[in-house]
This record gives sequence, C-alpha cells and structure tokens, in this order.
Amino acid sequence: MDQDKLQRVLQKIDDVHRQDPRCELTAHDDIPAELLYAQRMTEWLLKLEPNASEALQLAVRGQHLRRWQLARDSYPMDRVGYLRWRTDLKNLHAKELGQLMADEGYDAETIATAQALVKKDRLKQNPEAQLLEDAACLVFLEHELVDFAAKHPTDKVLEILRKTWPKMSVRAQEIALELPLSPKAKDYVAAALG
Repeated sequence: MDQDKLQRVLQKIDDVHRQDPRCELTAHDDIPAELLYAQRMTEWLLKLEPNASEALQLAVRGQHLRRWQLARDSYPMDRVGYLRWRTDLKNLHAKELGQLMADEGYDAETIATAQALVKKDRLKQNPEAQLLEDAACLVFLEHELVDFAAKHPTDKVLEILRKTWPKMSVRAQEIALELPLSPKAKDYVAAALG
C-alpha cells in the first residue's frame, strides 16, 4: 500500500467535499456536510476493518463526491425518478473518484475496483462492498436518523429502517443494536424491528 499516494487522494477527496455549500453544525464548528459524512464513513470503516484496502478506503471516503450537484428535486418525485437519481449519483461519484485516482497514478484495476465499490456492485457477494454499506448504515443510524425522522412521517421512517436493516451484515446489525442512540432513535429502531 502506497500511503503517500493514498493520503494525497484522500486529501483531494476532502478538498472536493469542502466545496459542499451545505454545512452541518458540530460541537466545534460548521463543517461542509459531505466532508463530515466522509469523515464519519472513514471512522466506521476503520472500526469495522482496520486493514481495509486502498480501493475500499478511497471508495468509502469518496462515495458522495459532488453529491450536492444532483438535487433530488431535479428528478420526478416518484419511484422511477428516485431510482434514476440514485443511479446518476453513483455514476457521478464513481467518475469523480476514478479521475482523482487516475491523476495520482492509480492503475486501472484499482480504479475499477473503487468505482465498483462506490456503485455498490454485487453488494451481498462482495465483502468490501458490504463493508461500505455497513459503514453507510451505521452512519445513518448514529448521526442522521433523528434529523431524517423530523422531516418525514413515521411510516416512512419505519419503512426506511426496515429496508436498511437487511442491507447490513449480521455483525453490523449487532453493532447497531449497541449504538448509544437517543431515546427517540431507539424507539424508531425498536418499532421498525418489532
């Protein structure tokens, strides 16, 4: 593993994330939303797999590259529109990540691996794609569930949780049940799983 090259690309990814016009208030400061998300994703990945491959580390950090450029409301607000938006996002993220990696001299195979991970290709068959999905689900539960729930009806929140749960590995599900969630978040999870 070429740590210098990895760190350069991680820094470039973070530089792109810093361009996100949306910010989140943290304990110390406002931080661009996608930068905070990427940091949380990396934190969870390294808890789940401290020896994650370069491709996986880069995919986890870059899975939302320029996400703010494709607004959900620019697509039809139906299931077909949602799926098209998600597909377009995955393709955008993969393209952007591939370019940053190519600029630093990564080989085509490593780039293709990272891009496939960003797209979550073969999710249940690829252990690295599963790790990325586990990290995303844990970030959602730990940091985003309460805010998401405040913006949506309870039925939708429970539906999302019911769809999220089977996406996780058994190990991630066990970890999720041990998260120090707020009482409100715990209630949502309990209702969804009950």
